[in-house]
Amino acid sequence: MSNEIIIGIDPGYAITGYGIIEKSGNKLTMLDCGVISTKPTSQFPDRLLAINTRIATLIEFYKPKYMAVEELFLGQNKTTAIGTAQARGVVLVEAARANIPVYEFTPGQIKLAVTGYGKADKNQVSQMVVRLLGLKEMPKPDDACDGLAVAICLANTGVPFSERAVSGYQYGRYGKREWL
Repeated sequence: MSNEIIIGIDPGYAITGYGIIEKSGNKLTMLDCGVISTKPTSQFPDRLLAINTRIATLIEFYKPKYMAVEELFLGQNKTTAIGTAQARGVVLVEAARANIPVYEFTPGQIKLAVTGYGKADKNQVSQMVVRLLGLKEMPKPDDACDGLAVAICLANTGVPFSERAVSGYQYGRYGKREWL
């Protein structure tokens, strides 16, 4: 992956974080980062449409070669998880529409790729994002920084076939680790 643009997504239906980086050899450069915020008073389909539209605009403008998305963490609140899964779905649809391969990573994989420690805290991840991208300050809000961390994870780990988004929640990952 040399001179390639990667978009990283931290999905959510209230706030979706994104980070767009360029990898040139071993050098990583931030091109953009931010959040897509939706209003709680909006109808849910309108919230999903807002996320979808903004992702489509980012893809059209930056033309990333790869998309990396944080895997859904199923915690205590199932209602939040379902909404987040739907937001994640509209992001994946836009990647498919643009014919961009999507790779998914767990929070632990992201922390490991960014900090070298799979159980790093949020502050440690943020500090390494700043260092790895040569930024003067931490991107705000946290979700934007998280989007960058997801992109950095893909840039630092390559594009293993086994990390491709593959309906993992129904069928599991491919068993054998194959590289593209």
